[in-house]
Order: sequence, then C-alpha cells, then structure tokens
Amino acid sequence: MKRALITGITGQDGSYLAELLLSKGYQVHGIVRRASTFNTERLDQIYVDPHSAKAKMFLHYGDLSDAEQISNMVYNIKPDEIYHLGAQSHVRVSFDIPEYTGNVTALGTTRILEAVRRSGLKIKFYQASSSEMFGASHPPQSEKTIFWPRSPYACSKVYSYWMVRNYRDGYKMFASNGILFNHESPRRGGTFVTRKITRAVASIIARKQSVLYLGNLEARRDWGFAPEYVELMWKLLQLPKSDDYVIGTGHSHSVRDFVKEVFSYVGLDWKKYVKIDPRYFRPTEVENLIADASKAKKALKWQPKILFKDLAKIMLDADMRSMNLKPIGEGDRILRKKFPNKWWNAD
Repeated sequence: MKRALITGITGQDGSYLAELLLSKGYQVHGIVRRASTFNTERLDQIYVDPHSAKAKMFLHYGDLSDAEQISNMVYNIKPDEIYHLGAQSHVRVSFDIPEYTGNVTALGTTRILEAVRRSGLKIKFYQASSSEMFGASHPPQSEKTIFWPRSPYACSKVYSYWMVRNYRDGYKMFASNGILFNHESPRRGGTFVTRKITRAVASIIARKQSVLYLGNLEARRDWGFAPEYVELMWKLLQLPKSDDYVIGTGHSHSVRDFVKEVFSYVGLDWKKYVKIDPRYFRPTEVENLIADASKAKKALKWQPKILFKDLAKIMLDADMRSMNLKPIGEGDRILRKKFPNKWWNAD
C-alpha cells in the first residue's frame, strides 16, 4: 500500500486529493494546524476513526514553520509521495502579513525538501506552485514565461518554485512543480472571490444579504475546476521523470464576467446588488492570467472538462443547496454528464 503525506489537507485541494488517493488505495497522512476550533469539515465525508481497522487516513498536528516537527513526520511516516499544498494562500491577505506569508509559504517548502533530503528516502515531491508567480508578465503564460510576482504570496511561491528545481538538480530528487492557474469548486474558501460571489447570491435569494462588496472587477483569470486539477497533481508524480507543468484551461474571464454569469443564472440584475469597496483592491494588481498548458496536455493526455460557465453554475447550485434552497440544477446535471463515475463526494 502506497503512503502519501499531504500538507494543507484541510483546504479545498487537500480534501479532494485525500479523497482521490483513498479511492486509489493509498494510506493518507495529513498535516493540520492545532487551533482552538476544528477546521476539518471538508474531510468529514471521508473521516474514519483512526483506531478503526478500516482507517486509511490519519491526521497529524504540525506547523510548516517548525523544521524539527516536519523532519520527524517525514522520518516516522516514510511516505512514498508528498503533496505540498499548505501555505498562507490568500493573495490579498499576504500584503497584510508579508513576513508570516514568507515564513510559511516560502521557507515551509525548504523545510520539507530538506527533511526529504536528510531522510535518504526515495520520496516523490509535488509542489503547489501558482499562476500568481507570473504576475505582470504578458499572457498567455507557459513554463517558459518570466516570473514577475506582484504580491508577497507570489514572491513566496517563486522562492518555493526555485528551491524545488534546485533540490531536483542538486540532489537528484523527484520533485515537480505544478503551476496551477485558478481552480475553484464548492469547497473553495469563502474569502476567495468566486466563492464569495456564489455564496452572496445564494444569501441574497434567501433574503439573508442585500449587498455584495467587491474590489477590482476588471482582473482577469483562467478559472478551472479543482477536482480535475487535483487529479493532475497525482498524475504528475506517476510520470517517469519529474518536471514543471503549467495547468489551466487557456481561457480568461474577468471578475465582472463571473459576477454577471452567477447573477444571470438565477435571473437577477447584478448591478442592483454589487458595490465596490476600495479595501478589497491590492496595492499591486495582476491584470490578466491565461494558461498555455500545451506541455501538460501532451504529457498527461488531458483536456479540461469544466469551463467558466459550467463552473459558475456548479458552485451556485451547491451554495443554494447549503442554504436549504432548491438549486437551479443545471450545474448538477453538468457534473453528472461529464463525470458519471466521479471519485469525490458532491459538495
């Protein structure tokens, strides 16, 4: 039985990845931060008492700022694969806490790579790199595009990217960077713009909210569907050789486009509900990200199934259901049609 260690297992990607690996017969270990409240709700549908004979998922308290703790985990668990997804991952928040973002998001990667190196184990390593690294570089962005980061988060990810390449070249480690463009789902955190929009629309319909405050509506992103991208993380570590790959749909849309799509899905005029709040603008903005994923599509034999309009409907149907509203249903029908044998749970 293969063993995998996931940092950031309680997040959107981590929870989907845990489900995927369990479906493939892995034993899954995840690192969670100790806090005064539980933050494992995304894992509820797959949680089994670790003392049960059926248990294949185990959670360990840990912190990416603690090198000794990370090293002990790698030594004790002896994973075949490590998926490093953990980070301070909110771009806007990184401007408020740049030092913490660098310590966790940048140096956290070094701590894990060094733990793997010192262990002497043949561990395959996946690094969750980000399209934010490209920042102000002109689209479309590929593996050959220059990095031009525009936030402390993006700077931290660029550092991590190069550390992965240095450990791969210097120590012959199997270490790959997945440079994933924006990917969303019903499990996306509520402070991220797509989920903030879909939750707000569901709240407006439920008469729990009357106004949605947003920042820059003109920022353009390449948005895909998280479960698809998570499966590609796994596939990257099954390739015979480690390398770096851009993952994205190749299509770009503005925040305004997403707002229009979600509101129109339920027959509402977005202009009656959306207000601009300067607090949500970044000091330095990333204007347009579009993935050139030619290399990944060829190596992984992949084409995205869920594009922009499908994504908006899938997310809003899920948020309506979470508020005990009857969903429109088109998003649900899209999922059933395009993923008849999906390995993840509904929402």
